[in-house]
Amino acid sequence: MKKVKLKKLLEAYLSIEKIKLVPSSFDVVGSIAIVEFPEKLKKDKKIIAKAMLDVHKNIKTVLEKVSERKGKLRLRQHKFLAGQQNTETLHKEYGCVFKVNPTKVYFSPRELTERQRIAEQVKPKERILVMFSGINPYGIIIAKKHPVAEVVGVELNKTAVNYANENVRLNRLKNVKNYCGDVRKICPKLGKFKRIIMPLPLGAEDFLDVAFRCIKRNGVIHFYNWGEEDNLFSNAKKIARLKAKEAKKKIKIVNAKKVLPYSPRKWKVCLDIKVL
Repeated sequence: MKKVKLKKLLEAYLSIEKIKLVPSSFDVVGSIAIVEFPEKLKKDKKIIAKAMLDVHKNIKTVLEKVSERKGKLRLRQHKFLAGQQNTETLHKEYGCVFKVNPTKVYFSPRELTERQRIAEQVKPKERILVMFSGINPYGIIIAKKHPVAEVVGVELNKTAVNYANENVRLNRLKNVKNYCGDVRKICPKLGKFKRIIMPLPLGAEDFLDVAFRCIKRNGVIHFYNWGEEDNLFSNAKKIARLKAKEAKKKIKIVNAKKVLPYSPRKWKVCLDIKVL
């Protein structure tokens, strides 16, 4: 219905041909909409953004995505289009609240189902490590669902760690600890874990050796990677088996999950790996 309302509102400003190109979906982080526009709408973005504010009353700020995620901190560039210029917001998910600024930290609202999937696998009193934890949504959702679990997050982006600590306070948790620094340097100092989550699809493979060093026997590693649509899991499985062999670990891939589309015919995938 809101899609119809938006396009109806734009009839006064855009041609029918351009209205057909208006994105029908976009990411929403709290009260912030993040939209990717086709090149043919380059001159019309602000008009569309203002119309979005009129139609979607829960949205207070509209940003344009102008780059893919890049660099060690996995940040993308945004352009302000309409609404309030404040890009800090509160995002709610499965009974948790996250303070976040998507222009300064990595956060994907589209991974909520995957975060819940992992949380549902956790057993009482597990000790859990989240590598590349960002504002630590994985850890916070797990900790809230399992108050007797011990959750540790490690993240390189200092701003993200500050948000993670604030989110621990906002959710009134006592079983989460966040560390700022390099996964390779910090994780081996933290002891062994029953479960390790590696939600970094590009580059996580370079840290599987660290995960194998830190995992307990019969523990589970959630390893993320990208896969081509014709053979989604072949690359991830090949990497996991090679890294396990190098680490002299026996593994069993207990589940392979298609997580999110990344680009045409390419998906983010997850292997649930049991280390024997």
